[in-house]
Amino acid sequence: MGKDVSLSRFTREDRVRFRYKVRQCLDVFALMLNDSRFDGDRPMTGLELELNLIDKDGAPAMRNAEVLADLGDPSFQTELGQFNLEINGEPRLLAGTGFEQYEDELTTRLARAEDRAAKADARVILIGILPTIMQRHAVLDNMSTDSRYRVLNEQLASARGESFILDIQGAEHLHLITDSIAPEAACTSAQFHLQVAPDDFASHWNASQAVAAVQLAVGANSPFLFGKRLWAETRIALFEQATDTRPEELKTQGVRPRVWFGERWITSIFDLFEENVRYFPALLPALDDEDPVEVLHSGGVPQLSELRLHNGTIYRWNRPVYDIMNGRPHLRVENRVLPAGPTVLDLLANAALYFGLVRALAEADRPLWEELTFGRAEENFHAAARDGLSAELFWPRLGALPATSLVLDWLLPLAHDGLARFGVPSYIRDRLLGIIEGRCRTGINGASWQTSTVEHLEQDRGLDRPAALREMLRRYAELFAGNAPVHTWPLD
Repeated sequence: MGKDVSLSRFTREDRVRFRYKVRQCLDVFALMLNDSRFDGDRPMTGLELELNLIDKDGAPAMRNAEVLADLGDPSFQTELGQFNLEINGEPRLLAGTGFEQYEDELTTRLARAEDRAAKADARVILIGILPTIMQRHAVLDNMSTDSRYRVLNEQLASARGESFILDIQGAEHLHLITDSIAPEAACTSAQFHLQVAPDDFASHWNASQAVAAVQLAVGANSPFLFGKRLWAETRIALFEQATDTRPEELKTQGVRPRVWFGERWITSIFDLFEENVRYFPALLPALDDEDPVEVLHSGGVPQLSELRLHNGTIYRWNRPVYDIMNGRPHLRVENRVLPAGPTVLDLLANAALYFGLVRALAEADRPLWEELTFGRAEENFHAAARDGLSAELFWPRLGALPATSLVLDWLLPLAHDGLARFGVPSYIRDRLLGIIEGRCRTGINGASWQTSTVEHLEQDRGLDRPAALREMLRRYAELFAGNAPVHTWPLD
């Protein structure tokens, strides 16, 4: 967020100057798009992975600072909660052995993290929402000590002007009131990055929006929160509500939420940055000394720091990214839909489905979004978050059909084709997309395995909910360590 974000107080003058500066950055960005100054010749991919630390009893272990200090590895960072860490994967091409390189990198880094966590009497686990986290863990004192998280919390709470309310109706009902964004730390995700040229950005972002529901249906892994069984992918509702700056009156007026699916298909990346500037006031008005106009006119590459900082406080499920690498600017779609886990192999299967589908749909002769309304895409998204593999999704020319049938009969061949266009060999495509096929045929993904296991432990073993969640997580942790895909995990 930049060095000045450690300040917890921003003046009125800061906000006025920031508004001017972010609009100036937006104008410069428009000029850069017109001049085609972006790196897009060999599009790279990237991956970010959030993880949890648990103690010997399966409860959140508030030890990320200790583990991070012992790791001494800049690819690891803190996240919102003291029981969270994040791994940033190396950018790479998918062609050839790209997926295998991701697998080697992630397993090696997770093994190092597990080793260091063990020294702190903790262990590492990949899961969308830790089922043993309870409301007493999700408090301000358990947020990471990095000042940027406290500043963000202060600004979000100030913008809302009243307590945050979580009200999630799923298989069971959760209703609670909180004074901070700390419950959002319960969410851990896997984020995929896809670098694209400016002229191709709109088609790739639109495709990412269209397939977000499919990603959730097959990849859901967050059915429990604070002891309640809620949505298959409860992260979606939790993140939307835990950081919502709008009291009821602003919702009624149609003010946009900062955690946002969006409201329309786009024709340019500029549409998204312009919406961000037009609709959302600054949360963190930290100013940079750069004059982006002067830098551009002198032949340099502007950092556009204010525009990037503002963009980072608007949590689109598919976020546009402007970044600079080796002195050259580039654009990325940051796909933020999926939970972490259940295993590295499951994570890479999810990545293969995403990258393959987006490539195939973005390059289709007739764009899917000419036939699928944006409202339908959003309805699909929330249906998949609620129901996971049991969801019914609407698809053009097919109507409403089970998500599993849509994937097996129509989308897996598209994903194979898209991965082939990236240069991914057939044996890797078959291996990773075979995992997606296995989930659809068995009806087992992370969410359904968790809920079925807890039901068995409650009904057949007579355990109460807390004990069943602890035992389920113990089994999950053992199976996660084996790295076998979740659809092969035993259910008894």
